[in-house]
Amino acid sequence: MGNLLCCVLVKQSDVAIKERFGKFQKVLNPGLQFVPWVIGDYVAGHLTLRLQQLDVQCETKTKDNVFVTVVASIQYRVLVDKASDAFYRLSNPTSQIKAYVFDVIRACVPKLNLDDVFEQKNEIAKSVEEELDKAMTAYGYELLQTLIIDIEPDQQVKRAMNEINAAARMRVAANEKAEAEKIIQIKRAEGEAESKYLSGLGIARQRQAIVDGLRDSVLGFAGNVPGTSAKDVLDMVMMTQYFDTMRDIGASSKSSSVFIPHGPGAVADVAAQIRNGLLQAHQTNA
Repeated sequence: MGNLLCCVLVKQSDVAIKERFGKFQKVLNPGLQFVPWVIGDYVAGHLTLRLQQLDVQCETKTKDNVFVTVVASIQYRVLVDKASDAFYRLSNPTSQIKAYVFDVIRACVPKLNLDDVFEQKNEIAKSVEEELDKAMTAYGYELLQTLIIDIEPDQQVKRAMNEINAAARMRVAANEKAEAEKIIQIKRAEGEAESKYLSGLGIARQRQAIVDGLRDSVLGFAGNVPGTSAKDVLDMVMMTQYFDTMRDIGASSKSSSVFIPHGPGAVADVAAQIRNGLLQAHQTNA
């Protein structure tokens, strides 16, 4: 129906190319356009003005001889004032863009080591964008942005990189674990030293209290009972402690303690040994 009325509908965000007898006539903007076919006018084709994206995969080799696949995302669109150039001068714009991307990436990446490729991907994208924009503007295309969206090394190289990273992290973890164990051992040693110190103070105070108690008992007993000496009182105290100890041992069914020599008379021998040891120590100090 539109052809009969010599009218053509151009959609929004599109332009149409009008020819007359095979020669370019004009660019038709969106809307209803008059194309009198009776005088040889017709629409040769349409171009979209929408933003287009092209993903390009390029395999190349780095400076350290590692093969990588670089994926570049190219965002471009047709320039309205150069729509005729975009329609007539390029038969396959995507192939042309891919050729430029391959050329730039294969010129930049071989100059860099693998680690530098990951670090300088923005510089690679900028180089691709500058080269494409300079070349494609003449053909009626505008380059808006170029992104390096992926850098994929060979699988064996990726595995090796992961192992290196894992080994480095394990080394750091081992150092941290060793430092933690060192701190634990130091704190444990400090705690044991403090515990032994306090235990020693307790034992010393306990023995001091025992000595003070014995002294008071001996002096009090000797003063209240005429005719007794300190030796007699000490022997009696030792005998009392001996019987108390035997009672405690007998009260326990699981006790395995045995005194050698055994018998009440042995208490006097023990007391004599203690007394002699104290006298010898006193003479030595004198």
